[in-house]
Amino acid sequence: MKRLAEIPLFLQLTLLASLSMYVPAVHALNWNNHHEARVFFYAGSLGLFVSILIVITLSSGRTRRRGGLGNLAAVVAAYFMLPLLLAVPFYEAVQTTSFLNSYFEMVSAFTTTGAPLFEPGRLSGTMHLWRAQVGWLGGLFVWITAAAVLAPLALGGFEVTASAEPGRGDVPLDRYVPANDARRLIRGLAGLAPLYAGLTAVLAICLIIIGDTPLVAVIHAMATLSTSGISATGGLEGSASGLRGEFVIFLFLFFGLSRLTFSTDTITTGRHGLHNDPEFRMGMMIVIGVTFLLFARHWVASFEVAQEENIVLALRALWGSFFTVMSFLTTTGFESADWEASRGWSGLGAPGLILLGLALIGGGVATTAGGVKLLRVYALYLNGLREMQRLVHPSSVGRASSQSRRIRSKGAYVAWIFFMLFALSMTFVTLVLTFTGVGFEEAMVLAVAALSTTGPLVHAAAETPIMLGQLSPAAKLTLCGAMVVGRLETLAIIAMFNPALWRD
Repeated sequence: MKRLAEIPLFLQLTLLASLSMYVPAVHALNWNNHHEARVFFYAGSLGLFVSILIVITLSSGRTRRRGGLGNLAAVVAAYFMLPLLLAVPFYEAVQTTSFLNSYFEMVSAFTTTGAPLFEPGRLSGTMHLWRAQVGWLGGLFVWITAAAVLAPLALGGFEVTASAEPGRGDVPLDRYVPANDARRLIRGLAGLAPLYAGLTAVLAICLIIIGDTPLVAVIHAMATLSTSGISATGGLEGSASGLRGEFVIFLFLFFGLSRLTFSTDTITTGRHGLHNDPEFRMGMMIVIGVTFLLFARHWVASFEVAQEENIVLALRALWGSFFTVMSFLTTTGFESADWEASRGWSGLGAPGLILLGLALIGGGVATTAGGVKLLRVYALYLNGLREMQRLVHPSSVGRASSQSRRIRSKGAYVAWIFFMLFALSMTFVTLVLTFTGVGFEEAMVLAVAALSTTGPLVHAAAETPIMLGQLSPAAKLTLCGAMVVGRLETLAIIAMFNPALWRD
């Protein structure tokens, strides 16, 4: 473990990515697709060879200690540079696309955005497996870096409850992880990787038992745990598991609402227990509340088409809304096969604006979900509630613990700053996309999809599905940058440009 901790983070990721290429190579060989098998085998072997040579070279010199911001810089470099390596076998295997498209696809997968650039029928099963596997590795990377890099620096949503300034670190959070930055990463990998892989395997086995083919089950399981929404069938409506498969996937979407559903290594509140977690409670309130509003909307509209007594359609519409709301709140982006049932029941279309709003809110801190995060929304909620109480009773004294008072004051202040930065980022990306020839409505949907890491929004939220393959190279590169910014968050990137933090 000590020797492994001395390897730079980026090289560790390169070694892991190179090893992962042997999985699609074995799959392609099993299906007698020798071209794709050779491509992945050669790319994985070359990556391993070059990475080992660099590791040997670095080990012969003086080892430099890397601080928390040094690891943060490595994380940023990984999101931009690692997809270049991952895109090589994809480009060579597909053969009928450009390297830019391959790079876009790998950035989309590794940031767990899952924006569909290619039609499902254009790619082989091996290529779909590779896309899902890259997204799955990206989800694992998010889990590890959240506990090992972002939490000690009070970034990534932890700044809401931290006592230190964003980027400065926080002692209460540091006590959950080892003191050495490199060893913290190895400790996170050893502790979280088995759990992450085990949950994925359980979901895949359940989907296979229900009726999905092994390939589709594995891809949907990896897409669910990583919240990438990648599918080999164009979505859950194309799978054979049907309603039972949706229900099983729904249960695993809870891991995107709160980190306490799978780990307690980074405590964001002073009270333990999932029932005391504000993120989980607020997430469930949003899911239930939005589902009820959608159901009531369609129920009223059903009277105009004389379908109010069709109980079967009503129940299908209720489940379709419940599952889809949960999916987009966790930024997974899977649509229920019954999501369109509400159209046939009431005659109203599915509101894409609501899906955009759910994706913007996002899931829990330190989960694979994107968006602005539920903890920040909760901090603003507490602050707003207290301000309304003061309007009614100006001389009142709030009854709350020190942790709650810090969240609704300093935490709400930092959360509001993040909201403004997110809004500015969305405005900037939208304007840049319009300059590249994209329409304003499509540009806004693309900006939200990239910054919230919810790629399926390009099909679900737009009036007509947006074909990403038809975008200009400038628009694709803009979206690549936006996806990385959405995954890392603007506060983390801004922290890197503060010279004072590097001198600490």
